[in-house]
Amino acid sequence: MPVFKPFKAYRPKPEFAAKVAAKPYDVLSSEEARIEAKDNPLSFLHVGKPEIDLDPSIDLYDPRVYEKGRENLMKFISDGILEQDPEPYFYLWAQTMGNRTQIGLVGCASVDDYWNDKIKKHEKTRKDKEEDRCNHVRVTNAHTGPIFLTYRDNPEIDSIVAKIIETQPIYDFISEDNVRQRVWVIKDKETIDKIQNIFERMDCFYVADGHHRSAAAAIVGRERQQANPNHRGDEEYNYFLAVLFPASHLMIMDYNRVVKDLNGNTKEEFINKISKIVDIEEQNSRFKPTKKGEIGMYLDGKWYKLTIKPEYFKNDDPVERLDISILQNHILAPILGIDDPRTSKRIDFIGGIRGLEELEKRVNSGDWAVAFAMYPTSIDELMQIADAGKIMPPKSTWFEPKLKDGLFVHFLD
Repeated sequence: MPVFKPFKAYRPKPEFAAKVAAKPYDVLSSEEARIEAKDNPLSFLHVGKPEIDLDPSIDLYDPRVYEKGRENLMKFISDGILEQDPEPYFYLWAQTMGNRTQIGLVGCASVDDYWNDKIKKHEKTRKDKEEDRCNHVRVTNAHTGPIFLTYRDNPEIDSIVAKIIETQPIYDFISEDNVRQRVWVIKDKETIDKIQNIFERMDCFYVADGHHRSAAAAIVGRERQQANPNHRGDEEYNYFLAVLFPASHLMIMDYNRVVKDLNGNTKEEFINKISKIVDIEEQNSRFKPTKKGEIGMYLDGKWYKLTIKPEYFKNDDPVERLDISILQNHILAPILGIDDPRTSKRIDFIGGIRGLEELEKRVNSGDWAVAFAMYPTSIDELMQIADAGKIMPPKSTWFEPKLKDGLFVHFLD
């Protein structure tokens, strides 16, 4: 079944790990990345978002951007910041945010498993973003950011992990987002073989976060396969960098929405129309949903609790039962005119890590008319949808903590 194999990671020497570890490329704008990496020449943002080292006027997809990423990566290696392990290993990565820890195994997943749907997806990808990541992989010849995968909990894996975390980690530091990052190197051949065998008995893995990265890895891997007349199937380009977490460790946060205007409706008309879909209760303070079926709404300086009426959950399709789908299909599209949230300029998405304050700030600025605070999609819902071969609405899940770039690099040859 699905393949998960050890690899010879390029990774930072322990004394550099905290400086190298960086936010993933897609959570920062170029300007934010410039500021974050300004006083840190070791930040992996110089590889993941290499435009920060070029003139700000340059197009993000200019070939010089990818070439700069390759140049910076090679310099990290030639300067001895990153070193390659002598043998293929697995790695254990524990991230502690607040009082919660998620522990994943770092290794390489299979390109063929991606195409054969042994690695299940739940999001559509955008061609422009796919091509951007493809070019980054092609030019750097490396996977520089891990794909966040999950699997149904397995007690055998849990037992192995429990023993490893009792030992001394190779890395142990607090990253800039106040998350404790610990990494162990798994060198024991017997343990490596056992981990591989357990995963091979599973039915599938799921992409939790990193759909564009995984698509790019699979596309470039297939290109390499087709271009190699002596292709065997065991070359490194057949695999991509991934971290596998048990489902019970993951926390999906809310992914909230703000809309520019009420689509020609007055406040009263809008509230009257949505009252057919939800029960509305005005609140005296901020309202954060506490269970499925609840939505917080901020409109004209006031918070409201919206409770979706039961009949909207009477659907056999797991996608249609999502709170986000009900909001999109019955309020955002027909009432507010947001027919395609992927392309509409009248909607924006705000990760729950930024809090309800950000929703208030957007609406109070006058640039946005209404905000919706969502209850998070569950990991069970994600798996049900992926198992059914269906696609979630865009921006349905926000995972925290994010995986850092730079702690592991996998080269394609």
